[in-house]
Amino acid sequence: MQVVKQYPDGIFCWVDLSTTDPAGAKAFYSALFGWEIEDRPIDTGGVYTMLNLGGHSVAGLGELQPEMQAQGVPSHWMSYVKHDDVNSVAERVAAAGGVLLFPPMDVMEEGRMLMAQDPTGAIVGVWQPRRHTGAELVNQPNTLVWNELQTRDTGAAQEFYKSVFGWEGQADENGYVVFAQDGRRQAGMLAMDESWGDVPSNWAVYFQVEDVEAYQARAQELGANILVPVMPAGEMGHFAVIQDPQGAVFTIMKFNGPSDPPPGY
Repeated sequence: MQVVKQYPDGIFCWVDLSTTDPAGAKAFYSALFGWEIEDRPIDTGGVYTMLNLGGHSVAGLGELQPEMQAQGVPSHWMSYVKHDDVNSVAERVAAAGGVLLFPPMDVMEEGRMLMAQDPTGAIVGVWQPRRHTGAELVNQPNTLVWNELQTRDTGAAQEFYKSVFGWEGQADENGYVVFAQDGRRQAGMLAMDESWGDVPSNWAVYFQVEDVEAYQARAQELGANILVPVMPAGEMGHFAVIQDPQGAVFTIMKFNGPSDPPPGY
């Protein structure tokens, strides 16, 4: 088991779930992935839950803010890019045509963060670590393995993320773009068309599993909806898109070949 000690700038380092039912979500994900629950009090009241595997952090969980629920915002997963200077990132976000949903702020002694919306509407977080590095386990079974931008304007998105983080995007023969940071493939981009309906641009999260069919069946038993049943992803492997009982969407994937080793070495 390779434990991540630090992340390079510009690499996704953390995901967390904002949910309408924290207790139900904890029960679902612990039963599906074997994640351990560690509730931590926060200075504004309430708790933030660390989701662990073998005692190492893999993701976070918190209650969706009441005002967001009132606005109809559904339960959702959020992705965070690591950077040692969120203030400079905030300046580049504005210069590149993005919107700061809230400016850089301290999160107790854990780190510093901001939340931004790219020009295509997708929301992404940026994390400047202090005590909290991010996910200690990634690219291993039952952990985060990929982040994917699903957007209706791939050109605008590619320019934005290149300006903000320096990402280089390379499209394959099907138009799927892989973003690399200093040579490390660490995220993808998928063009959305009319068949997606009213799904907004978003950053999707992928969790690696050993048996997609078995995890899909288990998720259904636990009350999840299967939005996309198990299907092949070219030569890469197989995946399924799942909506948890509280409404948040995530993808599970089995890779045919080994994924990149965890970063930070």
